[in-house]
Amino acid sequence: MLRRTILAISVVMSASAAFVPAHAQDCDVAGTVGSGGSAAAGGTSASTLGTAGTCRTDDGTTSSIGVGGSAATSQGKAKSQTNVNENPSQLQGQSKAQAMDKGTFSKSQTKTKVTDDGLQSRTKTMSHVPGEKPTKSTTNTLIPLPQE
Repeated sequence: MLRRTILAISVVMSASAAFVPAHAQDCDVAGTVGSGGSAAAGGTSASTLGTAGTCRTDDGTTSSIGVGGSAATSQGKAKSQTNVNENPSQLQGQSKAQAMDKGTFSKSQTKTKVTDDGLQSRTKTMSHVPGEKPTKSTTNTLIPLPQE
């Protein structure tokens, strides 16, 4: 066991010795955005979250995005799906989560995107128990970025 530990440490040291950090630049324009939400009813729950950031420098733009979701139920069915797409005009992520148990359900959806104009994140949630009024919520965050 000791031999493996020493070998692992030497591999990490070798890898870190080969790493050369890049020169950091200050952002001329930067922004971050995020939203998330949860819904619960009966024995069901669903949650989604999205966050994104961008930094513009003289050398170009760097952006990142993260989205995710989960759903749970004590009995019934639960599912979640997450996608991230990139094209020259935007970086976009979407997560959906839904749990159902007979007529009771909870669902949440978050869409987050980065464009040249700004950052946006929107979350919608809904839960419902048969015979009761549905509970809904929407959160929308928009961060405009100044044009160069």
